[in-house]
Amino acid sequence: MSENRIKIIECPRDAMQGLKEFIPTEVKAAYINQLLKVGFDTLDMGSFVSPKAIPQLRDTGDVIKKLDLNDTISKLLVIVANKRGAEAAAAYDEIKYLGFPFSISATFQKRNINSTIEESLSRLEAVSETAYKHNKEVVTYFSMAFGNPYDDPWNAEIVAEWAHRLVEEYGVKILSMSDTIGSSSPETIKWIFSHLIPKFPDVEIGAHLHTTPDKWEEKIHASIQNNCKRFDSAIKGYGGCPMAKDDLTGNMPTEHLIEYLNQNNLSHGLDEEEFARSMHMALKIFPH
Repeated sequence: MSENRIKIIECPRDAMQGLKEFIPTEVKAAYINQLLKVGFDTLDMGSFVSPKAIPQLRDTGDVIKKLDLNDTISKLLVIVANKRGAEAAAAYDEIKYLGFPFSISATFQKRNINSTIEESLSRLEAVSETAYKHNKEVVTYFSMAFGNPYDDPWNAEIVAEWAHRLVEEYGVKILSMSDTIGSSSPETIKWIFSHLIPKFPDVEIGAHLHTTPDKWEEKIHASIQNNCKRFDSAIKGYGGCPMAKDDLTGNMPTEHLIEYLNQNNLSHGLDEEEFARSMHMALKIFPH
């Protein structure tokens, strides 16, 4: 991949996970098979967590078995919350990345994966060991990276300190800074990326931004201007975190990200005809 190309991770998992009505396995697989034609770097397509926690994704293993990976450059990522989930995911050769959600918000970490911060560090270590044994890579999602709606202490310096600890003590190589509730501002985005990206040149630091419809462009712009080259997004901005506040903010819409990159002559390498087909299919699957 070109050094200057923007890496896009499409997140059907994030789009689907909060929906109460179960999407049939065949429909999920057909949608992801279509997304595999677009040329995304990675598809965040499922999770191996408790079916009670995220019932929508209880069929991730069955979906994987129905995917056609013969003619795609896209890699598969799934979310895991502990060693048991990592071992279940590692059994699938098709999976390249194990995503682990880590948060510096004690409140959110308890709500999201039912653990304390220290327990989560132990889980991250176990997930990383499992990934290494099975030739997988770990993507650490740094939840609440841009703000905190709870009463936990938060500021950008705390984020930087935790990022340093994750990299130096836990060997994190891919760190996705997650705007879990859409609270990021251009100023915070600038501070986080301008401090972390130069400090850790061997770590891939990305943006998992949630946004309201009026804020997407300023968030992308602030990220790009501060050398972020990895973005998570979801078609039409569907989804959000079901463990966060009830008034969910949507994901960064992939079509807006592509629009911004095209307007600014930035390379993304996507097949826009296949992307249009994916948009059309998404409109049939997701409530809107």
